[in-house]
Amino acid sequence: MRIVQATLEHLDLIAPLFVKYREFYGELPYPDTSRAFLEKRLRRKESVIYLAFPDDDDSRLLGFCQLYPSYSSLSLKRVWILNDVYVAEDARRQLVADHLMRTAKQMAKQSHAVRMRVSTSSDNAVAQKVYESIGFREDTEFKNYVLPINSD
Repeated sequence: MRIVQATLEHLDLIAPLFVKYREFYGELPYPDTSRAFLEKRLRRKESVIYLAFPDDDDSRLLGFCQLYPSYSSLSLKRVWILNDVYVAEDARRQLVADHLMRTAKQMAKQSHAVRMRVSTSSDNAVAQKVYESIGFREDTEFKNYVLPINSD
């Protein structure tokens, strides 16, 4: 398995899997808007996306993860938010997510980040086990809140 950082040239490969990721979480597909969203992130360098490919096939995307940069005012250092992780259905149970997140962890270390953050559904036991297997710990120091903002 090969892990590479996505560029604009990968956009047509990423977009369909990104749509499936959104559908997995109950969102409507919106393929054109989803593709435009990814294109904007890549073009503006607002996120880092890692892609997993089989060793022998550059046209078959196994999975991806997307990270957004943030900062910690308390530690005065960078934080990476592991926002999206998704593995194609036919590639599950092949440690794809594990390889992607280990690459993300290495990038975070190289950028001198103080930590990576991730959130998942409280009932997504599979994802929780994967996160814990690479060293994520449940945050017991801070309780997280969400303030929905409508675009009315």
